[in-house]
Amino acid sequence: MKKVRIALLGLGNVGKGVWNILQRNGEEIAQRSGYDIEIAKILVRDVNKDRGVKVPKELLTTDADSIINDESIEIIVEVMGGIEPAMDYILRAVRNKKNVVTANKMLIATHGREIFREVEANGVSINFEASVAGGIPVINGINENLAANKIEGIKGIINGTTNYILTKMTQEGMAFEDALGEAQEKGYAEADPTSDVEGYDPAYKLAILASLAFETEVDIKDVYSEGITKIKPIDISYAKQMGYVIKLLAIANDKNGKIELRVHPAMIPAIHPLANVNDAFNAVFIKGNAVGELMLYGKGAGELPTGSAVVGDIISVLRSEREGTNINLSHYTEKKVKSINEIEAEYFIRMTLIDKPGMLGKIATKLGENNVSILSFIQEPVKGEFATVVFVTHKNLEGNVRKALKEIQEMDMINKVENVIRIEE
Repeated sequence: MKKVRIALLGLGNVGKGVWNILQRNGEEIAQRSGYDIEIAKILVRDVNKDRGVKVPKELLTTDADSIINDESIEIIVEVMGGIEPAMDYILRAVRNKKNVVTANKMLIATHGREIFREVEANGVSINFEASVAGGIPVINGINENLAANKIEGIKGIINGTTNYILTKMTQEGMAFEDALGEAQEKGYAEADPTSDVEGYDPAYKLAILASLAFETEVDIKDVYSEGITKIKPIDISYAKQMGYVIKLLAIANDKNGKIELRVHPAMIPAIHPLANVNDAFNAVFIKGNAVGELMLYGKGAGELPTGSAVVGDIISVLRSEREGTNINLSHYTEKKVKSINEIEAEYFIRMTLIDKPGMLGKIATKLGENNVSILSFIQEPVKGEFATVVFVTHKNLEGNVRKALKEIQEMDMINKVENVIRIEE
């Protein structure tokens, strides 16, 4: 059995997951891959730091060059995250004819094309299954298993932190701040949770998935992202009354050569499979023109699930008889991206106003003047200074809804348009 030497760039949660999996399942992995995988070196910032994992100190190094320039190391596994110095290390490794495995969603989403070109030019490979949805094999599914399909759409829950928070708010009536605090205590959320709760993390992941599925370059700036910080218990309550559940969805569609890319909270029917994806789990719906709809479900984050995806990529590199990346940029075409104003959806609109005769009529008139049709409305009894009113619209252009609400917000008797949530049937 051939021995292959690999190196890890980073020994955080994902790096520890890779180490533990290779120690725990090394014999089985060797049998399946035909290779005895040896971790030869691990790049860290501090060789003396206690990381809660038993790694021989002689494997640790702070010198990236000792890894990148070591001819005996065949695969570089980047699990340090961020743009730099990760990108510099990956490009140098590729130019030294080393295969690369990475879990770095931000890097692939923002600089993937540049990296793929270098990989192709140097006849090596790059695998990045762990960059999206942890242990769920969604990237391999799109690239390999669904290669016979034209992918028409993707819809999913691809951020475990926000899904955990929304689950707690839905099932236990928690406020956002309390649910976030619990997520941080359990390690599901970072000390600075901005990337998750503001929707940036799933936007990176959606950019990667859409680029692969629709074979087009996706600029992260074209992915509309909106987080969950505006979701209140009252919104959760209204959703339940109407038979919906609120989830942070990542949605990509390809219609007539124009794609839409958006991440935002949405109300979905309580009977929809995604409505029952709870806690830190992820799920991705993929629609192909041959296979129809399928759903991939599992743990979307964590030391071992993400480590599993990384080790799976290592095995894929070893098994592959084909040189070069499996990302064929020559097949990519330029596709226009819809602005958020061009999408169509139904809308849940919650606002507070001074309870005066004729106000509902004035609001309805303003919506109608902007071609926004109303499906139903709810007016709550006045509590305190303001009354709460909820409108649910028919399917409308987002641009029309935004224009109408801007004009409504300027009306004297309106306190505030409190929240607008799209409804995805």
